[in-house]
Amino acid sequence: MSDEGYYRVHAKLDFDRARRQAFIQDILALIRRRPTDLLPFEEVRARLRLRSRTYRGLQQIPLDKIVGSVGRYRDFTRAFFPRYEEMRARWQRVDQLVRLGGLPPIEVYKVGEVYFVKDGNHRVSVARQQKAETIEAHVWEYLTKVPLTPEDDLDDLLIKQEYAEFLAHTRLDVLRPEQRIEFTTPGRYRALEEHIAVHRYYLGQEQGREIPYEEAVVSWYDNVYLPVVQAIRQREILKEFPGRTEADLYVWIMDHLYYLKEQYGPAVDAQIAAADFAEQFTQKPVKKVVKAVQRAVKEIVEPGEPPPVAERLLDKLEAAGQERDSGRREPDPPQEKGTGGS
Repeated sequence: MSDEGYYRVHAKLDFDRARRQAFIQDILALIRRRPTDLLPFEEVRARLRLRSRTYRGLQQIPLDKIVGSVGRYRDFTRAFFPRYEEMRARWQRVDQLVRLGGLPPIEVYKVGEVYFVKDGNHRVSVARQQKAETIEAHVWEYLTKVPLTPEDDLDDLLIKQEYAEFLAHTRLDVLRPEQRIEFTTPGRYRALEEHIAVHRYYLGQEQGREIPYEEAVVSWYDNVYLPVVQAIRQREILKEFPGRTEADLYVWIMDHLYYLKEQYGPAVDAQIAAADFAEQFTQKPVKKVVKAVQRAVKEIVEPGEPPPVAERLLDKLEAAGQERDSGRREPDPPQEKGTGGS
């Protein structure tokens, strides 16, 4: 058999294997309800408000970080396996050329940690099938304030879009560059903007002046958001909610804080709400949480002067602990509802 015939046979076998893998991936996606589609670049660019790009030169880039395409995102799975039989002829030609000595570099756009193929989709597909780890590419980078990772899909993009809009409105990434406020469900950034608006109103009432918006944003972040996040970290609450983020728990705890204030009065603070939240919605031992609440109470009152709210809250926690010890069902995680902030 000639070299050409040998490569032609291998190209056919390669395509057959790649098609089978594409079929398996699509079936698993239906079972797991997790899409395996490539990300469409134009939609990403619109949602993340990508503007100018910069040429970064010729590079070796990781194949597993190529997750989208400018125009062929329906033709391949997320791992760049070909979906359609009519792609066979072109795919096999590319496979043969790669085996005979390679092809020119592909062209990609970089956004965050990932890449989108501008030219060279079949080359990427063949390289993935041949177990290559990198591929040579001309890289143009779009700068973005919002992180984009290889695990993100179109559902995640909606959240990323909201994050981009939140940062554009609040400029929190400029005012507090270290911020990383990331949610796992859509619609939560609007809740944060409501929190900022409420905080701005009460800050203005307290100081008797009109508070500039950016000043309110910084004050909210430093004096409302961060203390709750610190309480989450101190009590290691996030361990009890796999797959969630500190921002998710912040919103839930602020909901809970609003409820506690309605029940027990304005003396309740975010530290107490975080501790009570941990008691109600995690598996932490009751005594440990009660002690945490006792420490939190000391932060808001003078020694020896526990307010009635603290006594009532501790009684409530102890009663909840007795119910748990008797084997009663744990309460369900909190449902999304109206939020409150100050």
